[in-house]
Amino acid sequence: MTSITRADQGRALGLSTFAFTVCFAVWTIFSIIGIQLKQELGLSDTQFGLLVATPVLTGSISRLFLGVWTEQFGGRILFPLQMLITAVAVWTMTMATTYEMFLLVALGLGLAGGSFIIGVAYVTHWFNKDQQGTALGIFGVGNVGAAVTNFAAPFLVVAVGWEGTAKVYAVVLAITAVLFYVLSKPDPEITRRAASGEKAVPFAEQMAPLKNMQVWRFSIYYFFVFGAFVALASFFPRYYVGAYGLELTTAGVLAGLYSLPGSVFRALGGWMSDKWGARAVIYATFVVSLVVLFFMSYPSSNFAIIGIKDTLEFNVTISLSVFVALSIILGFVMSLGKAAVFKHIAYYYPKNVGAVGGLVGMIGGLGGFVLPIAFGVLLDLTGIWTAPFMLLFIMVAITTLWMHVAVRKLDSEAALAAA
Repeated sequence: MTSITRADQGRALGLSTFAFTVCFAVWTIFSIIGIQLKQELGLSDTQFGLLVATPVLTGSISRLFLGVWTEQFGGRILFPLQMLITAVAVWTMTMATTYEMFLLVALGLGLAGGSFIIGVAYVTHWFNKDQQGTALGIFGVGNVGAAVTNFAAPFLVVAVGWEGTAKVYAVVLAITAVLFYVLSKPDPEITRRAASGEKAVPFAEQMAPLKNMQVWRFSIYYFFVFGAFVALASFFPRYYVGAYGLELTTAGVLAGLYSLPGSVFRALGGWMSDKWGARAVIYATFVVSLVVLFFMSYPSSNFAIIGIKDTLEFNVTISLSVFVALSIILGFVMSLGKAAVFKHIAYYYPKNVGAVGGLVGMIGGLGGFVLPIAFGVLLDLTGIWTAPFMLLFIMVAITTLWMHVAVRKLDSEAALAAA
């Protein structure tokens, strides 16, 4: 690590963060163009949810083997290759004409989501353990790509149509791939192994930590802080259009207000995890999320109180401004939680970041696949706009309880060992 300069660290972190931002913008493109496709194809909310979620499926599953491959071959090779393949899939989307074809193309487009674990494994090798939380937090700011899509894509759709928007995204992604390869340097771990003749860690050894329950607990944390983040970034435009009757451009901007803090403050979450510990940050994330989701879950309701002489009628509704404020708070604490989870991984499994981070990222990403579908099914079954937030509230409550019980058990075991 001594031969690595601050300039090398800055180069690796800056290029990786930029590339991840572009990939994340591509990964969430259906949150905007999907609304127009819903109208053109006459899709139900469940079908729309599946369309939005399909790219997340590929992006999630691919993280496991992309993480392992990055440890073996290096991020400088994997990152550009992944982006070029994804760019081809995005361009191909303009040739689709049926719902089934769009689902097929969405599977290829979803490879953009696998960029996360490539970047995590690549960036981790450039920093010492006490710097990794902050570095990974800065890298995670690439989630702002969702906000870029929410802010910019609606205006692109209005200007050049959804086909033109897809072509712009494909070209930008391909250019980013070339720039990354030209400007980046090989992973220091790959360089060290090549110089010493050391072989890469065998696949079985990389996967060994996955038998630990702790790894799966981290995965459930990430299912909410990342999976639900992706799901809500895709769902909010649809929610604002349907629940509040807003235009697509306005809905996209308001959804971007959620995605933006859910991305840029990830660096703060990494710094806080380095300073106060990842556990404290995750606790704070879940507690605040529970409070916010409780209010977001409350449906617009009319009440009638029968009095002695008259009936008192009143309405309880969360106004648009209050709801937007709540979404911003939720995005903020989720960004802290995302950074804290990967600080845990880098701390406990420094030699298995690719495999462990790949599994955690895969499970978290699956949240971004499962939840949009669940949101659509809930809307179709209940007809209540806030039903998706009720689901998230229940999920966070259960996860918080499990975390607390597990932490108390670990603390008790540590106390007994020290006695």
